[in-house]
Amino acid sequence: MTTPTYWRRALRELRAADPILGALISRYPGLTLSSRGDPFQTLARAIVGQQISVKAAQSVWERFATAAGKVQPKRVCALPISTLRACGLSGQKVTYLYDLCLHFNENRLAVSDWPDMDDEALISDLTQVKGIGRWTAEMFLMFYLTRPDVFPLGDIGLIRALQLHYNRGRELSSRRLNALSTLWQPWRSVATWYLWRSIDPEPVEY
Repeated sequence: MTTPTYWRRALRELRAADPILGALISRYPGLTLSSRGDPFQTLARAIVGQQISVKAAQSVWERFATAAGKVQPKRVCALPISTLRACGLSGQKVTYLYDLCLHFNENRLAVSDWPDMDDEALISDLTQVKGIGRWTAEMFLMFYLTRPDVFPLGDIGLIRALQLHYNRGRELSSRRLNALSTLWQPWRSVATWYLWRSIDPEPVEY
């Protein structure tokens, strides 16, 4: 897996901009966002991980990957529903994975254009797939393309960390969230990564 080239610069600038975030960065040295370089696997992992803990998602993923042999569209599509359900996947997630396979197998997605698309255009392309909403698309931007400035406000863990560190556990106003977001630009993906670490030191990997 590859660490983004911008990471060290982002850490320097975030430390200078925000002492609270700077303290979190110092608390978790050596951990970085990284890309597996496989778009299908990244999206499949994101679907598997929807609405469950990092630990539970990893457990389900390991059973799923073992059943598939190789996590590739044609192999996953060939697995029967009963096999996928036995891995711990809900019926809904099975449907999502089959639809993802279909989009890859029939070239319905502009995969070759993704590296050059802006964030919103790519989110629009990805959300054609059943089960891929904005959050899943944002995880893809962060974990496959390692885009530096993604701020997934639909992520429960991120909101929890923001409330914990910036408002004593209480709800944050939209105005305060916007102010923090502006403070961390253009490195909001990196800020998000360390905020996640502050509530779950085990790195999530998609």
